[in-house]
Parts: sequence; C-alpha cells; structure tokens
Amino acid sequence: MAFSTHIPLPLLPVPPSWFPGHMMKFTRMLPTLLTRTDVVVEIRDSRLPLTSINKSLEGALRKWRLERGWDANDPTRRVINAGPCERLVVFNKRDLVPEWGMEPFRLAMAKKCPDQQVIFASWHRPRDIHNLNQTLIDIARKYPHTPELNVLVIGMPNVGKSTLLNALRSMGIKGKTPKAFKTSAQPGLTQAISTRLKLSLDPLIYAFDTPGVMLPYLGQGSRGAERGVKLALIAGIKEGLYDMDTLASYLLYRFNILNPISPSYLALLPEGTQPIIDLEMFLTKVAQRMGMIKRGAELDLSRAAAYFVRWWREEGGLLAAPPTDFLSHPIFTANQVAQNSLQETPPLTHGWGFDFEWQISPDDFKNATDESDVASVIQLKMEECIENYLADSEAEIRDESNVSATQRKKQLSLEEKARRKAKFANRSRSRFEYTR
Repeated sequence: MAFSTHIPLPLLPVPPSWFPGHMMKFTRMLPTLLTRTDVVVEIRDSRLPLTSINKSLEGALRKWRLERGWDANDPTRRVINAGPCERLVVFNKRDLVPEWGMEPFRLAMAKKCPDQQVIFASWHRPRDIHNLNQTLIDIARKYPHTPELNVLVIGMPNVGKSTLLNALRSMGIKGKTPKAFKTSAQPGLTQAISTRLKLSLDPLIYAFDTPGVMLPYLGQGSRGAERGVKLALIAGIKEGLYDMDTLASYLLYRFNILNPISPSYLALLPEGTQPIIDLEMFLTKVAQRMGMIKRGAELDLSRAAAYFVRWWREEGGLLAAPPTDFLSHPIFTANQVAQNSLQETPPLTHGWGFDFEWQISPDDFKNATDESDVASVIQLKMEECIENYLADSEAEIRDESNVSATQRKKQLSLEEKARRKAKFANRSRSRFEYTR
C-alpha cells in the first residue's frame, strides 16, 4: 500500500495587500520605542509558528540587541551587560496544536534562533499566564538597580496581544482589576500604541500594547499566495479579503498531504467515506451530513465551507498533524524495514501544523528504540524546516520578492527625491562658497 500521494496545490489567489497607515506608523516608530524597552514579548500563533513571524520587524530588533551589548557573532553572548535586554517569543493557542511537537520545536528553535526564548501558552490556561508572569518577574529581579521593567508586546494582527496583557494584569495585580484593553476576534482593533499598563507592583513592571503589524507584502508566486491563505485561516488578515471556498480548498489540500490515508476531516463526513480531493464533492458531503440546505432544497456549499474553516480554527488544527507512532507503523517495524529497503518504499509525508512538512523513511528510525529517539528525529526534521524557511526569507529580501510593484515604485520615487535634494544642496553650497 502506498502511504503518500501526489496532490496538487489548489489554485490560490494573488495575496492581497493589507497594510493600513497605523501599521506603517508603528513600524517607523519601533526603533524609538525600543530605546526605552527592556523586554520584547513577540506573540506568534502556534498553528503557524513560522508564517506568523513578522520579518518586517526583525531588523529593528536585531539593531536593538546589538546596541544593548549582545555579540553580533554569538547571539547567546553579551559583551556589555548594562541592563535588561531580553526577547521572549510566546506561541499562543498551544491548546490548538498537538503536544508531541512542542518540545522538539522548542529545542529546534534554540539551535536555529538562540537569541529567542520560546514559550508556549494559552490564554485559557491560568498556569501558562502565571509562568509567563513569573518569567518577567525573574528578569526584573536579575537587575535590582533597574527601577522598572518596560515590556513591549508586538506581533501579527489577531495573535492575542491585548488578551495576553489583560490576563497578565489580572495575574500580577491582586484584587479586582478592570479589563485594560478591548479585544476582538477580528484583526486590526488596536491601532495605536497604548499608554503604559502596570503588570506588577513588586518588582515594578509596565507594558505597552501595540498594533498588530502585517507584512507589507506577502510575496510573489505560489509561496506568497500560500502565505496569505495561511494567515487568513488564523484570522490574521482582514475578513473579506479571502472567500471561504479558497480557505476550504487549502485546508482540504493540507489535510490530504499530511495524512492521505485517514485525514482528520473524515470525522465530518458520513461513516465509511474515503478521502476526497475534489472540493465540491467534499463540501457536498459535509452539507449532506450537517443538513445544510438553503431555499429550494439545494445544498448550501458556502455554509459548508465556512463550517469547515471554523471547525479547523476551533479544533481541527489540533487534529491536522498525524500521530507519531512510527515504531509501530507497518512500514517502520523491524521485520518490514529490510523488505521496504529492498522495495524502495516511498517516504511518508509528515508534519506539525501547516508550517512543518517533512518526509519520513524507514532509515530515519533504524536506530530508534523509544519515544525519545522519535522526538530527536522530529527535532532534526524541524531544524531543517526552520533553516529552509530562514534561508528562503533571506533570499526573498535579497531578490526583493517581498516588495510589491507599488512599494518598489514608491521606494524609487523616494530615492529620486533624495538624490535631487542632495544635488540641490551641493549646488547651493557651491554657490555660497563661490560668493565668499
């Protein structure tokens, strides 16, 4: 039996541009804000741990660390330790991703991005909030001569920044505390930098909430189109820029890629249904199973698509990754390994969430004897994915694939104005010197 199949990526629309003025304003203000920031807490989405990285802020954060004394060649070494300068990356909504991938991912990130301290959390778990609060308190107490710790919370739209600060405030300030910030399921509610919010009295910790900042341009080709759909799935892009059929078609594709034999969406379909590649057929089955009928006794496929997307957001993301019982898998058992190596068994597609996808073969587990060995293999696969993602991101920046035609036109216009201004200034200077 074949355990993998070739499933084509559905035709995805060109990613929309959604970068309102308040996002641009914050991006320009960030370097100034960092001069009075001691800890940066970046919130990302556990379901898309790589796609929810905001590369447009990375340059300012790198410069901030260098100015505070961190070694440019060794991110774990600090040359000048004059005060607090820490970067925490909090992956929110941990309750929507499989537990087995968290520790391998944390270890993989520690190797590939040693300047970032990774924390998984869910705002629905008081223990996670307490642990994050304690981390901030520990940082503050490492620097007893610093009168107060200033925390800047940043991230993509709708990753839960305001909700986090409300929870931290309730945890750190005893007694009844009012909700400090408004929250919304739709991205873009916070459009200005907040006033300082007190999170702790002893030690004294303040925080700033910031607007969610989208990437100015999501990229070109299929990579940019896929990135846009992923962010729309976690509601990180303004609602209405993508239709539900597009999101449903990508979801169906990813489920089939990660587990073509028994994809998790089968739980939504009539018992005994086989995996489906065609979107219309799939939505028809969902509508029939859920009794979604519109006027005229016609199946409501649009409602079925919206239901499928909502299901993934609420619980399907937890089921999207296949299990990791490789040691008992038919193609990985000791008796089968020798036969499979002779038969050249095709590799098994596996992954964690929608950002991690790798190929697994019997050779990967020839020395594995227990679950810790399996976790080590998964960590190596994740390291490869992270390394490839970072390399692709750098290539996009070099090739300007992350700059839209409109942005490039504006950039050229600004450069031309700067040249003319410099030319006029030089000419005026020459005339002044001549008259003297």
